[in-house]
Amino acid sequence: MAYSTLLEDYIFSLYQSIHINEPNQLDLKVIASRLGINIDYVNSSSKTLYAPQEALILIDRRLTVEKQWQDFGHELGHLLRHCGSQLTLPPPFIEMQEWQANNFMYHFCVPSFMLEKISFPWRKKEVIAVIAHTFNVDTEFALERLERWLRQRESLYFYRQMNEAQQNGL
Repeated sequence: MAYSTLLEDYIFSLYQSIHINEPNQLDLKVIASRLGINIDYVNSSSKTLYAPQEALILIDRRLTVEKQWQDFGHELGHLLRHCGSQLTLPPPFIEMQEWQANNFMYHFCVPSFMLEKISFPWRKKEVIAVIAHTFNVDTEFALERLERWLRQRESLYFYRQMNEAQQNGL
């Protein structure tokens, strides 16, 4: 990848540490096992429980497989990047953690280093379908991830052009 964020670097290193390199290896049970995290399926919303020496992610069994994968990414973001319970936190701090967990989820479930390797069809609708199928996410998720990835690439292109113009004295 020509440019990556700190989060993308973190996720790349995380996947490398558990020997996951291709989209067909993205399996929440395998990943949880390799990270030493227990998974349980419940009839309530997904959440993370963390006690000393044990991490547990509860996944809502009523969800589709795609939504379960997405929830796993969100909850893993909390587990790996946050500490403590949200029960005593002020609402703005909870909102920030939820935003961070969602951002983590998009990059974890559809890692940039894997996305960069895919050959895409010409039409946007088909690209979304390829992302959804390849990474086992729903189409709404695939659309949002594609748009985030494209914005990042556009931003990189813009800053490269600005830098080049500056170096050329324009």
